[in-house]
Amino acid sequence: MRLLLLLAALLTIFVVPGLCQDAYPFTDKACRTDVKYPPPSTDSETTVPTFVLNLDLDPEERWKPLMKNKSAELKAMITDVLDLIGYFFKNDTKLIGIVDDILGPLVFTFPQPYQGELVGIAVSSGLPLGHIVLYNIFYEVFTVCTSIVAESPNGTLFHSRNLDFGLFLGWDIKTEKWALTEKLRPLIVNVDYQRKGKTVAKAVHFAGYIGVLTGIKPGILTLTMNERFNIDGGFLGVLEWFLGQRSEQWMGFFLRDTLVGAIDYNSTKNRVVNAKLLSPGYVIIGGNKTGEGAIIVLDRKKKAYVEELDPKNGKWFLVQTNYDPIEKPPFFDDRRTPATKCMTNTTQKALDYSSVYNVLSTKPVLNLLTTYTAMMQVNTGYMETYIRDCPQPCFPW
Repeated sequence: MRLLLLLAALLTIFVVPGLCQDAYPFTDKACRTDVKYPPPSTDSETTVPTFVLNLDLDPEERWKPLMKNKSAELKAMITDVLDLIGYFFKNDTKLIGIVDDILGPLVFTFPQPYQGELVGIAVSSGLPLGHIVLYNIFYEVFTVCTSIVAESPNGTLFHSRNLDFGLFLGWDIKTEKWALTEKLRPLIVNVDYQRKGKTVAKAVHFAGYIGVLTGIKPGILTLTMNERFNIDGGFLGVLEWFLGQRSEQWMGFFLRDTLVGAIDYNSTKNRVVNAKLLSPGYVIIGGNKTGEGAIIVLDRKKKAYVEELDPKNGKWFLVQTNYDPIEKPPFFDDRRTPATKCMTNTTQKALDYSSVYNVLSTKPVLNLLTTYTAMMQVNTGYMETYIRDCPQPCFPW
């Protein structure tokens, strides 16, 4: 019965709006230009705290201070995930046992320092190790996003993104919102990676998740990752890891290593292009010189494809959602077209933080899955993150 109710709800909220992603009021009639940037500092709902991750500490100790402040929110979110999965199991207690028995030991197959960090998070949060592993695995397969890298006439590079998460992971009929998305927003935190008291990188995290999906190496590089929908996707890569085939790397761990260790744009691009990863995906990078911006299309079996900025020939911005740049997005999930239209309307001359933020605030680029918007500028080391909420009527994704 619970499964039938879930399917009925999904049919109602997806089939109807899925036929009208271009229709007002699910989408905006025109590109937004009226959204204030930065948002008012008095708006506590958009404020994202900053946490210093001391890389000089033992891995088990690094996240402990953050977990003291965020353990309640993390427990609530993971409980929701288990409840959702429980729809497909008659015995919820048995499900939790399976998660703990199978996923808990999996952590000891991960490379360091990630193995130690996950163990430390489990201890300090009071959550079973298997739950923490499940939480981290989810981001390998469920991230739906929009990323933009753009260059102004004077060569300044702006890199921004909406991170959308929670697709098909629980719908709250009363609030008409994604249940898991709502639970994730309080977990958003800016992390300042430091060694010997100095910043070596910055990234946006959900507390308890230790990979990187959005980050900046000040003065060197900006980086975001979007999921790539592919039949040979992250699920298969994770399954192969379970079965002992471990020649590939976890996307979030790889990108964190890449960001922290980055020395320049070209070597980073080559590293990503040649990576062997569990999940396909789109890695969007920006450097610190004119023309240094790229979408890298990663496939688990095929050679990577790269599309780069070319401002001298009028290609001053790149927009990436969850479909290959050379393919047309499906009609029911086309965020690329409105984002591209709004960036074009902005014009390169008017490019700044405010104009890009307005593009990312235009529905359906902004949608019910959007958890945060991150704004980055490599030369200044600027990274600000804002919690987002798309008021109804708003497109589900």
